[in-house]
Amino acid sequence: TSYKPLFVQGILPGGQEVAVKKLSKTSTQGYEEFKNEVMLTARLQHVNLVRLLGFYIDEEEQMLIYEYMPNKSLDFYIFGDLDTDPIRRYLLDWRKRIDIIEGITQGLLYLQEYSRLTIIHRDIKASNILLDNDMKPKISDFGLYSTKSDVYSFGVLLLQIVSGKRTSCFYGEHENLHLMDYWRVCSQLLKMSIVAYELWKEGKGMEFADPSLDDTHSACKLLRCMQIALLCVQEDANDRPSVKEISSMLKSDTIPISPKRPAFSTNKAEQKPNEFIMHEESLNDATISLVAR
Repeated sequence: TSYKPLFVQGILPGGQEVAVKKLSKTSTQGYEEFKNEVMLTARLQHVNLVRLLGFYIDEEEQMLIYEYMPNKSLDFYIFGDLDTDPIRRYLLDWRKRIDIIEGITQGLLYLQEYSRLTIIHRDIKASNILLDNDMKPKISDFGLYSTKSDVYSFGVLLLQIVSGKRTSCFYGEHENLHLMDYWRVCSQLLKMSIVAYELWKEGKGMEFADPSLDDTHSACKLLRCMQIALLCVQEDANDRPSVKEISSMLKSDTIPISPKRPAFSTNKAEQKPNEFIMHEESLNDATISLVAR
């Protein structure tokens, strides 16, 4: 039996609230390997990283214990339906979203450039960005991985933050998908990137943006973030900026580099903006209590 990783709320014996991540039963990682990775990861300290407090492992399951983030994850807010739940999305105006984007960038920069360990995040996505009491972002679910998908995944997340739309194709999420399912979700991602690119190229980028957002009084504009996102999702990894370059771009008035048309398939057919439809899904919350062992 396998299941996707799941965050649930827990309570330590002393009354401290924590977030518990239950890992997949299909994991092939051994106890010592798992323990060593957790101990190394726990040494990471940054304001934009969720603090790892401990772990639990037995023959049936593995669990990671994190500090509790009271405001849930980013996806809870940016994917809210404007018709059925307008308040939730309006809680994150463009100024707050810029703060979140910059916080995520600083967290990634620390992981990749400044920590003593070589940490590459395997799965940058909205549900892995947790929010504290002040709605400041903290990256969760990072580890010792060797993958070049960080910048690409960040670009997808940036498109989602700008648009308020969801896609479901991320590196690290498709291990158990059948081939046809994999190409279906990848097609969704390509569709989103192409729509964003075509609108940006035609000077109509604001049609891609979440209609609840207003960047009038912000130094960092929506269209600049769209351009950065499109540079991040380039097919050739050599055309993508580094996290350090992304950090500089967010503070610049102009970006001299223009993105190429996104692609990772042989289908170059034009996509119409009105075909921009993403998959919505939700996950029920659950509460557990932890017993000291």
